[in-house]
Amino acid sequence: MTTPHPSPAPSATVPAATTPPAKRLFGTDGVRGLANVEPVTAETALKLGRAAAHVIMQVGRREGRANDRPLVVLGKDTRQSGYMLENALAAGLMSLGADVFLLGPLPTPGVAFITRTLRADVGIVLTASHNPYEDNGIKFFHYDGYKLDDDIERRIEGLVFSGEIEAIRPTAGKIGRAKRIDDALARYVEFAKTSFSRSRKLTLEGMRIAVDAANGAAYKSTPWILRELGADVLTFHNAPDGTNINRDCGSTYPDEIALLVRQTGAHFGIAHDGDADRCILCDENGEIVDGDEIMAIAATHYLKENRLAKDSLVATVMSNFGLDETVEAAGGRVIRTAVGDRYVIERMVRDDLNVGGEQSGHMIFREHTTTGDGVVTALQILRIITQTGQALGDLKKCLTKYPQAQRNLKVARKPPLTELTEVQTLVQETEKALAGRGRVLLRYSGTEPKVRLLIEGRDQAEIETQASRIADALAQAIGA
Repeated sequence: MTTPHPSPAPSATVPAATTPPAKRLFGTDGVRGLANVEPVTAETALKLGRAAAHVIMQVGRREGRANDRPLVVLGKDTRQSGYMLENALAAGLMSLGADVFLLGPLPTPGVAFITRTLRADVGIVLTASHNPYEDNGIKFFHYDGYKLDDDIERRIEGLVFSGEIEAIRPTAGKIGRAKRIDDALARYVEFAKTSFSRSRKLTLEGMRIAVDAANGAAYKSTPWILRELGADVLTFHNAPDGTNINRDCGSTYPDEIALLVRQTGAHFGIAHDGDADRCILCDENGEIVDGDEIMAIAATHYLKENRLAKDSLVATVMSNFGLDETVEAAGGRVIRTAVGDRYVIERMVRDDLNVGGEQSGHMIFREHTTTGDGVVTALQILRIITQTGQALGDLKKCLTKYPQAQRNLKVARKPPLTELTEVQTLVQETEKALAGRGRVLLRYSGTEPKVRLLIEGRDQAEIETQASRIADALAQAIGA
């Protein structure tokens, strides 16, 4: 095994995220926080709806899609607070003249797909992804199914705080309408099935698949898709009650799908997060297959098929350096980005690349989707299994990982990491001890009040010890 490439990893002393400036709504993945506490309140949702409708009309005119009555599709996951935010956001949109199509519970990638296929001006999904049910969020998609540009988000944000649109009050027939779309789920199911194969000859017959739906948005769609492709599906955590989304289940609790696979004798396991834009897989032996292994399987197979655009895979700095070695040995290369699927997608679009993702299970297959899609990801790996005749446990052996130690700590505040002198001293000592045979990554989460630490090296015991030392220092300095 060769020494990891040092260039993609940023210096540990430069934080990936610092304290956000005052009066910000949008983070790295939309607006997110504790539901019914600012900024995730009915009042702010209404203002966001009004501001978004106004900006959408302006952007549409600028792009030659002039529409005096913009069309917005609005979906959500299964959180109880979704009802409150859905009604407030829809009211705000309609008060500025937008028509709203209400989709109900639908995976985030399903909302992006419906936005494109209904030729809507914007898509919005109410979700806090893998966060607990107490949280919620508001995520926007452009008419083409990609996430909104930063400048559009800033314009919406500015209008919310400035109140400049308070005087704009359409009346009578110029007020928008709302309509529920009953076939959105069926449309998404049919689309996802075609991502597996357009030929009826390729099926999942004979496959027993366990699904952990996380009591979230995919509780109906993923089992439906797999059954229609011929699989024997065993579904768990598919009874959302508004408060049990992500609770001790789903992709953030991978031990659960591993246990379910072992108990049921399934050939394959899928664990979603709450909005199903990611998945963690489990092989026939009950062993977890994470995003790095999924990327390694997909990239090497695509390279064999000459389908990996520019022979390049996009991953974040969090991905294991064993991924670089695997892809390079197969004739390709790995391009690194900052943490966050939006940065992966931005690089993919900029360079016209077709496969990318994150260690967490966010995967983007641009031949099929414009955002992370958990079931489409699982279907791409299932297609490789059916085509090669190899089990997932054998396919994942293409990747040999470097040991990693990770810590995620809740924090009371987010001062610049460079100001934490004791922490930085420990980081520098660790980097010196690794002697070019590993790396340290330290950053704040963009969606939660957490600081994330990753150390990668050759010796698991050594990096675990170093990770605990740094984590203890962080807890003393900024712990919750």
